[in-house]
Amino acid sequence: MGDGPETFVHSLIPPPSAQHQSAEAGKALARLIENRTLGCTDEYRHYQNAARQRLDALRLPGSGTTLRVEGALHPAPRAFLPPDEEGHARLRRLDARLRLIAEAFPQVTSDIELCRLTCAMLEAAWRSRALAPPREEERTAVCDCSLCRRLPTPPERTLDDYGWRQSAGRPLTVKTWPYHAELDSVLTGGWVLARQMNDLERDLGHRHRFEDDILLFHEYKRVIDTIDTTHLTQLIEGRLAEDFSINTARALVCGLYAAHKRSVDEYWLRQHHAGNVVLPQTNPLGRSSYSLLQMMDCLFWHVAPDTELWQEEHLASLLLCRVVDDMVDVRADALTGEISNFWLADMPSHTKALYAAGAVALIKYGCMPEAHQPMWNTWLMPSTIVWLGLTGRHALWFDGITQDLPPAQDCPLCDLQPDACTGILTHGTSLTIAPRPTAPALSPRTAELSARCRVQHPETWPLFDAELHAFEALHGPWYGNVDCAWEILRRTYIAAVEASHAAPSTARAREIQEDSGAVGAEFFHALHDPQTGREDVALLAYMFGCAHPHFLWNAMGHRPSDLAGDWLDG
Repeated sequence: MGDGPETFVHSLIPPPSAQHQSAEAGKALARLIENRTLGCTDEYRHYQNAARQRLDALRLPGSGTTLRVEGALHPAPRAFLPPDEEGHARLRRLDARLRLIAEAFPQVTSDIELCRLTCAMLEAAWRSRALAPPREEERTAVCDCSLCRRLPTPPERTLDDYGWRQSAGRPLTVKTWPYHAELDSVLTGGWVLARQMNDLERDLGHRHRFEDDILLFHEYKRVIDTIDTTHLTQLIEGRLAEDFSINTARALVCGLYAAHKRSVDEYWLRQHHAGNVVLPQTNPLGRSSYSLLQMMDCLFWHVAPDTELWQEEHLASLLLCRVVDDMVDVRADALTGEISNFWLADMPSHTKALYAAGAVALIKYGCMPEAHQPMWNTWLMPSTIVWLGLTGRHALWFDGITQDLPPAQDCPLCDLQPDACTGILTHGTSLTIAPRPTAPALSPRTAELSARCRVQHPETWPLFDAELHAFEALHGPWYGNVDCAWEILRRTYIAAVEASHAAPSTARAREIQEDSGAVGAEFFHALHDPQTGREDVALLAYMFGCAHPHFLWNAMGHRPSDLAGDWLDG
């Protein structure tokens, strides 16, 4: 490699076959996912209609408006620059390993093709980010819709503000994996919480297993340093030979993908630090390209029964969970060079606002009992929101605290109706904004939460009480753990509301953010209680993700800056 950027750029030109492969990877990936995706089931549609009818009985009078969200896969993904020589070599090594898996386990042929095409697209997207000029006109498009008018102004941040964003996290007080202490992290804790929520009714045997998934930890440096991945791979391959599991074979494929993604990420960051390229704090991904790249991550991080893996309603929840992650991580990802972030993508801000609204609508839908009968993985969004909020990893209490609360009256986010957003990948979906339903009276345990707030935090009580009424309209009577829920909400949601009434203070925001991790470490395992855990998760998900003043929404802004990026764990 030469000394200057011009020599470096010349060395990145791959053979013609790679150029063709790169141009076709995105289109082939879109065709693969479209062909595999199964339409919304009649059972799921039945429960959606039942939920809508129940809410109609409580809905306040008033007209509504709709916001159309086009299907993410419909716009053809952009053709990116082909991979460089190093990227082409990485793809050859990946292909050789995937062929070995395909020979041993032909049942995962589609998964292998998904991995191959995703990695080819990832390589090309990184190179395009480094070398192609950004499309400024799309990013600066101005919109005056009700959502875009409420987009927050992102606060100034420096690298020092992101010391909390680590996959190791605060240790949990009770081991999630008692026989594997090295996996006792907030990452694993959130993973197991989602599994347990799902398995309580339809046990697939995932609650106490790690063999199907552990290779996904290739992406996390702390675990790479503490686990013998070579031995673990041999162990999994041996168990596959004895007792075949499609999910375990998928874990091998996903392990290769995670390792490849990490290697290409670090390769381009090294080129950036060496001065060979300058990585902008944006990326060339459009809506379809982003969605396609995220599917590989999503399908294997959140394992569903094979019969449900490609259901449209399942894929929608996966995509919107990634959108939520990106809302939280946008500024940290801009600093660290992460490419798969929705808010850094090259698309109009209105599109991003629509997807953020879709995520909020799905959080509301996940609070409803009708959401959870027909699919195994339906607790994914609620448990994700709660896990983020209780690990100190969520920007809710950190980037999300703004001075002065916006008015709740005629608020489009408060009035956004719950929606499963099932067509968000394929044919699109329509979000509805209409006067929100509210429960006429609180059930006994929710009334106790309201009473405690009225005594201890009288200024915040009217808002808190109103949100509890809105929550019970969605959820019905709440039967959770009053002491656990109150302690968590007192130190997270209520503390953040009260902080927003005072002068802006990053120190106060940091205090609440750190304490959310402390209260999470103390109470996280109460959420595993089979009697009250799901009730608590539903309430916390609503308060963290939907309740006015919408701290989750306030976390979605991004302001490019001149900060030099650095590599952070995770």
